[in-house]
Amino acid sequence: MGFFKDFKEDFSDAVNELTPGGEPEEKDDVMVNTLEGDIDVDSELSKLDGLLEKVAQKVDEPAVQQEVQTPIVSTPVENKVEKVVEKKETRRMDVNTTPVQNTRAVAAPADASEEKAVITSGMTINGDLESTGSIDVEGLIKGNVTCNGKLVVTGTIHGNSSASEIFADSAKIEGEIAASGTIKVAAGSVIIGNIAASSAVIAGAVKGDIDVQGPVVVDTSAVVMGNIKSRSVQINNGAVIEGMVSQSYADVDIERVFEVNE
Repeated sequence: MGFFKDFKEDFSDAVNELTPGGEPEEKDDVMVNTLEGDIDVDSELSKLDGLLEKVAQKVDEPAVQQEVQTPIVSTPVENKVEKVVEKKETRRMDVNTTPVQNTRAVAAPADASEEKAVITSGMTINGDLESTGSIDVEGLIKGNVTCNGKLVVTGTIHGNSSASEIFADSAKIEGEIAASGTIKVAAGSVIIGNIAASSAVIAGAVKGDIDVQGPVVVDTSAVVMGNIKSRSVQINNGAVIEGMVSQSYADVDIERVFEVNE
């Protein structure tokens, strides 16, 4: 505003010089008065004041607008940042809570480990035996045997046996045998109990029913005293079977084969 004040004073001095009675300063150039009539100095200055106020207001407007626009731009950005932070915190809460519930709901059995337990020939165990790996039984176990891996029996078991695969070689087992895979009873083995598996190969002596979802092979040295229920049965020459053989798991509809069309 100092500039406009100086401009106002210079303009006032110039008007006074042009009015009658004024004492103009001596200058080399000749000043010619072209104004006609008397001039009201106060009126002219009041007009100038109004003009100067308008000019000053226009000059100050951009700065005012800039100050007003600054918070408008920054506020949405801060709101967006706060929303993003809230979303991240919500997702972290979901990650920390949801998987725990899903894991407990979907509880799968443990897979077989690579560990292998050996019951030596001079060892006797009175009680049940469980393992996540495989077990080789060369001694005597008086109890149930359960393992996730393979069960190999060359000794004696008085109890039920369960594993993914079972192989009996010159073994003596009194109890039921169940496997999710294959059961093999080699020659010289004696099994007194029922057998359940997905497939079976019998070359020893079995006193009990054999229930197999897949194929059953009865070798020449086999002696079976019980019923065989499977999908397919292969009986080699020389095998002895005392019981009924049924292929009830076969895909063939036997009753439909013997239907007579009238």
